[in-house]
Amino acid sequence: MTVNQISIFLENKYGKLCESLSLLAKENIRIIAATVADTSEYGILRIIVSEPQKAYKILKNNNVSANLTEVNAIVTHSSAGSFTETLSYFTKAGLSIEYMYCFSINGKAILILKTNNKDITREVIRRQNLEYICESDLTKL
Repeated sequence: MTVNQISIFLENKYGKLCESLSLLAKENIRIIAATVADTSEYGILRIIVSEPQKAYKILKNNNVSANLTEVNAIVTHSSAGSFTETLSYFTKAGLSIEYMYCFSINGKAILILKTNNKDITREVIRRQNLEYICESDLTKL
């Protein structure tokens, strides 16, 4: 029901993003999804990768500030209406979406969600019978 996401904290300086990604490239880590959020002083690169444990270890061994976080990967159609319907289930359950991003593959959209409560999120996914991606499914994408 969850996948591991790596969050990399980057100084807003020329070349920092490429430095971190090149470490992963050397080890043939495949990036499945990525998003960047930034402020004036730093950015956060959030990535879903083919081998999250290996990627995390590579980053930490190279003194890159990174965290490993479980997020939910919900399968839906890539229309605004489908996104709205899916997100409404979490809203109706009183959950806050801390952040969300998505990627599309094989005609389906995958919503990556981080909410304020993992247990309630899992219950909503079960109760609404939502299709989801697990860590083991990533290698098949």
